[in-house]
Order: sequence, then C-alpha cells, then structure tokens
Amino acid sequence: MVARTLSDGERIAWLRLSRTQNVGPVTFTNLIARFTTASDALRAVPHLAKRGGAPANLHIPSERDVQSEIAALAKLGGRFIAACEPDYPQGLAALDAPPPLLAIIGNAHLLTRDMVAIVGARNASALGRKFATRMAADLGAEGLVIASGLARGIDAAAHEAALASGTCAVLAGGVDTIYPPENRTLYERIAREGVIVSEMPMGLAPLARHFPRRNRIISGLSRGVVIVEAATRSGSLITAKYAADQGREIFAVPGSPLDPRATGANRLIRDGATLTENASDVLDALKNILGHTFREPDSAPRGAPPPDAADEAEANRIREQMLELLGPAPVATDELIRLCGATPSAVLVVLLELELAGKLDRHPGNQVSLA
Repeated sequence: MVARTLSDGERIAWLRLSRTQNVGPVTFTNLIARFTTASDALRAVPHLAKRGGAPANLHIPSERDVQSEIAALAKLGGRFIAACEPDYPQGLAALDAPPPLLAIIGNAHLLTRDMVAIVGARNASALGRKFATRMAADLGAEGLVIASGLARGIDAAAHEAALASGTCAVLAGGVDTIYPPENRTLYERIAREGVIVSEMPMGLAPLARHFPRRNRIISGLSRGVVIVEAATRSGSLITAKYAADQGREIFAVPGSPLDPRATGANRLIRDGATLTENASDVLDALKNILGHTFREPDSAPRGAPPPDAADEAEANRIREQMLELLGPAPVATDELIRLCGATPSAVLVVLLELELAGKLDRHPGNQVSLA
C-alpha cells in the first residue's frame, strides 16, 4: 500500500470495510488492490458476495456505526491507525496482509521502537514468572519494548517488569475490554505508561477464535518471540508458529521434562529455536537486525488489478471449475491458476467472491480451501 494519511471520510470507509462480514485482512488487502478505495470496494462487495453464493446480504456497518466507534475510542484518548499510514507499526505493515486498522490507547510512539515479545503459560510457576520478569527488565534496559497479550502468568509478569522502559499489550477483544478482569490495574497502568492495541471492534468480549489473531499481531510487532513455559497445546506455541511464518526469531527457555509447562518450549528448542537462558542470548541473535526495516514475506498476497469486462467474462467461465478444484485441503493459488488455464486476475476474482460469501478459508503461503 502507498503510505499516506487517511482523511476522516476515508477512515470511516476503511473502518466500515474492515468491519464488514467475511472481510479479513487478506480480503481487505485484495479489495483495496482491486478497487483502489474502500468506498468503491464497499459498493462492490454485495454484488461479489452474491456471485460467490452468499445466502443473504452481508452485514456492512453503517457510517453512524463506525462514527460511534471512532468517538468511543477518542473518548478514551485513543485513535485508529490504518495500515497505509506512516505511523502504523512497521512490523505489522510488512506482514502477509496486515490488520487494516489498529485501535490504540496510550503512547503510540512506542510502536515505532524495536519490540521483543515474551509469552508463556497462564498457570506459570514462580520460577517462570521470575525469569519473565528478569528477561523483560533486562531487554527493556537495552531499549527494547516488550510485547505480550495481557494474560495471566508470564504475560502479566513481563508487562509489569517493562512498564518503566516500554510495554505493548495486544488484546484479543476490543481495546477497551479488559481480559482477564483481574488484570484491570495492570491494564490501566499500561494505558498510561505503555500502549494497548487491538484490531477488534470496541466493546467486543474476546472469544476463543480471537486469540490466534491476537497472537499473530504479537509476533508481527516483534523482532523475536521468547517462549517461557508452554504446554504442548498452548497459545504460546501458536504465537511461535506465526513468528516462524513471519520470519521472526524464536527463543525458548528450557525446563524440566517432568513439568508439563516445559514440554512446548523444549520441543521448540529441539526443532531449532534458540535455547535461551538470559537476555544476552536474545540480544546476540538480534544484533544484526535491530534498527533495520522488516523484510516483507515471500508469500505476500497479490491483489487483482482493477476489473474489466474480459476479467468478468473469464471469471464466469471458470467459476464452476474452481469449485470442483477446491476442497477441504489447502491448495496454492498458483496451482489453481495453472489448472484453470485462466488469468491470475480472473482466478482471484472468483476466490474473492467465495471468501465474501463465507465459503473460502485462507492459509499461509497463498493457499486456500473450501470453508
């Protein structure tokens, strides 16, 4: 996206489009690439969804709805930053489809500094919390902002230790929704001394499906992710997976094989993560990239060019063939283009229609499957 500051009217259109049913970051990026402006995309979305087989009209928030959300955030001293704007976090801007807008409360200048994420078990041990506290304080003393998810245990310990040097809390619900409730005091301190961000609508209570999206932002903001205590199936390992997909460094703190909270971190080390015993291990691994721009992923999504009559005709020709080729297993978009013998633009049009209709899932590496 071309870097620019949105007008008030454009910001309203961006927020409406980003809040539209079935429009996630990839779909948003492709719609902007195809129609240039959010206003033009909003006018096209109902028609595209209908062609994709949507059973009913998509929910598109009204201007009044999003104006109310903008006003509610401003009342808390916050604002929205769009992915095309110069003060949008550089790490997120380089992602394979960044969150279109971030709601921000607190000290936005912290988002311009290098970050390291520290995440781990909610039911953390005393030693695990002590380690996270020391790691966060030591990295903060070196000028790094500490990112985490405001969860119990390791997250809370890392945030508390980094309040003086700079910390960023990424929420799974709305930026005004405190979860878990016992972290209210910590939330309020971060709002004053650090920065709080979320891509979710104001007032939204977090659901289980929202946490992976939060974890994607935590790793995307950061140069590297430190895992302190994580079970085999845990949100921390999801964060590590996102970090790997995004080309971030992964650091894991070893633990006792007898402690189930150590199994995830130990497995990461076995799979190639940096064994981490102190802040120096992190700083040594990151010293050559701190202060430099983020590298964009090799698998960045490609938006279709502006529509023309030839594209529309070819999309009509291949629509049924595309439905036959797609299934529950992910397939590369390039493979669909090859098998259809169609232009990339026509294939991307059909995929866009199916996604807006709620019939398509996106996967890393420009892969798609039927929902």
